[in-house]
Amino acid sequence: MGIAIANELSACGAKVTLICGPVAEQPLHPDIKLIRVTTAMEMHNQCMGLFAHADGAILSAAVADYRAKHPSRDKIKRKAKDLSIELEPTEDIAANLGKIKKTRQFLAGFALETSNEISHATKKLQQKNLDFIVLNSLKDEGAGFGTDTNKITIIDKHNKITRFELKTKNEVAHDIISFLAELIS
Repeated sequence: MGIAIANELSACGAKVTLICGPVAEQPLHPDIKLIRVTTAMEMHNQCMGLFAHADGAILSAAVADYRAKHPSRDKIKRKAKDLSIELEPTEDIAANLGKIKKTRQFLAGFALETSNEISHATKKLQQKNLDFIVLNSLKDEGAGFGTDTNKITIIDKHNKITRFELKTKNEVAHDIISFLAELIS
């Protein structure tokens, strides 16, 4: 979804920097500056470093909420039947950007929810100082990961809810950028 959004923004004439995790797909537009990362910490650091000089950010990456507290450098050999891994929270990129967002900037996030979708997404929107949030529900067939389609609902900071039908990810990217254009005009 992030690549489709970057392509759409670039096609509209925006200067785009795409911070991207390990995915096989490449952005189509040659003017997109691509920064590859492999960890949530790397993504956080890149976002924090670039945001001050940007007009805004659309945070579509599905960054893990937790990581192993004590990662092993070596393969963990089978010794016992049970193994416990202690987890710690990753940095909350959206919340940290929301804290430093300037009036001239926009900030949009994504929420993938499985229950109480609207209320959870609205809470996230408010807590992280977002201008709007794009809600995906895993209850919607063809939405989310592993498909070329998505079905979204956008909630803005005034709690206006706009629902969209199932579309290709490129069409969804167009809808998101059209929503953004109305917001900042």
